[in-house]
Amino acid sequence: MDFEALKKYSALHPKPAGLTLQYGTAGFRTRAEQLDHIMFRMGLLAVLRSKALVSTIGVMVTASHNPEEDNGVKLVDPLGEMLHPSWEEYATQLANAEEQELQKIITEICQRAAVDQCKDASVFIGRDTRPSSEKLSQSVIDGISVLGGQYHDYGLVTTPQLHYLVCCQNTQGQYGKATLEGYYEKLSKAFTELIKQSPSSGDSRRHLKIDCANGIGALKLSEMEPYFPKEVLIHLYNDGTKEKLNHFCGADFVKVHQKPPRGLDLKPNERCCSFDGDADRIVYYYKDETGHFHLIDGDKIATLISIFLKELLAKVGQTLKLAVVQTAYANGSSTRYLEETLKVPVHCVKTGVKHLHHKAQEFDVGVYFEANGHGTTVGDAVSDMLVIEAILALKGLTVQQWDAIYTDLPNRLLKVQVADRRVIDTMDAERRAVTPPGLQEKIDALVKKYKLSRAFVRPSGTEDVVRIYTEADTQENADALAHEVSLAVYHLAGGRGAPPQPI
Repeated sequence: MDFEALKKYSALHPKPAGLTLQYGTAGFRTRAEQLDHIMFRMGLLAVLRSKALVSTIGVMVTASHNPEEDNGVKLVDPLGEMLHPSWEEYATQLANAEEQELQKIITEICQRAAVDQCKDASVFIGRDTRPSSEKLSQSVIDGISVLGGQYHDYGLVTTPQLHYLVCCQNTQGQYGKATLEGYYEKLSKAFTELIKQSPSSGDSRRHLKIDCANGIGALKLSEMEPYFPKEVLIHLYNDGTKEKLNHFCGADFVKVHQKPPRGLDLKPNERCCSFDGDADRIVYYYKDETGHFHLIDGDKIATLISIFLKELLAKVGQTLKLAVVQTAYANGSSTRYLEETLKVPVHCVKTGVKHLHHKAQEFDVGVYFEANGHGTTVGDAVSDMLVIEAILALKGLTVQQWDAIYTDLPNRLLKVQVADRRVIDTMDAERRAVTPPGLQEKIDALVKKYKLSRAFVRPSGTEDVVRIYTEADTQENADALAHEVSLAVYHLAGGRGAPPQPI
């Protein structure tokens, strides 16, 4: 390993004084101007990971649904999964090391992870459409080159496309061709095969409006359109030509604000969906005749897919074990419908895709979506959209009929600023608070006051806030409960600033 070159190059990518970042489920994410040294070092880490596993590793430059000014990076493991948790720790160490410690930490990682430095390394790089992404991916390339790794820069791709490319490369093409054409062909061919069996005649064209969050999804859907069968008519909005990425649009905006994105005119009963900035989340929605907005989030998507898979398994007489994995944020009505009506087992795990993925692997067929619209490890919005469109066509369902499968309980999400989020510790898949003392008892007492209600609190993974989720029989009650729980958190968990105000 050429430590002279390492020294020289790391000086070109200096770490800002006092900056500490943590590699979490979403990798690293912060203001773009603070990330140059992180990108260089993730290039280094990708080479070490590649040598350790003798496989191609992916590096994706994106901050997903964050504002355009932010950026981030996440690593992709050989089969297209997220980086293994044991290496998240190495990523954090490397990111926060002072320049003079880099050599020592790289040597330690090589020892602890049994990295054979004589092996070749191969890294695939992709990036989203942010103005900062091109320069930052160049910093990744510097890191890869210093340690003598080979790289292939795919340029502008969705996050799930990079996961796909890495998986194809490491399965020697068994999963598909490691090109974007291979991705478009694989998905569109599967989709075309599926909808062949739909009851509607070939010319009943299915219109779908897609809000692309002014991100990479618009570019890639335009490239993919020629591959779609003629029955599918997609109309792209927020394609990035006029407005800023994720600004008043995208899956996260629609989910949080429960209203349509800017730049998409919504007529009654039209089927619409929104991607997020890197196309790894999707939510559907429509407006009814009275102008009321209906969100169809990850819970309803998981339910639709579960109904379809359960029918398929019954048809082929298979005794495969099907289960749905959710987090505490899943709406209580979805859990009840799956367990009581559909008779499909539901398992609850901690928030974060890696926890859902890990649990889903215990079953023959595991279905999982976070309520925010991120489903499967990769959360591919394009393939999720295609499977939803295929199921709706096959079952002859309108968006309203899909929405009516069950009715969501009214709910509320809040956050409370605290001096130190670590005062909150949870158990039972984050549904119960263990510390501070007395908080869970207080929540239990408040929940008893309202019908069909539940509430839980959990510390944010990234900032000193406590997140609060409540459900109840009416929106008024869900809001009142949320306010009372936020006051309890404020008083018992070291709230900062003014006490929370009623909603």
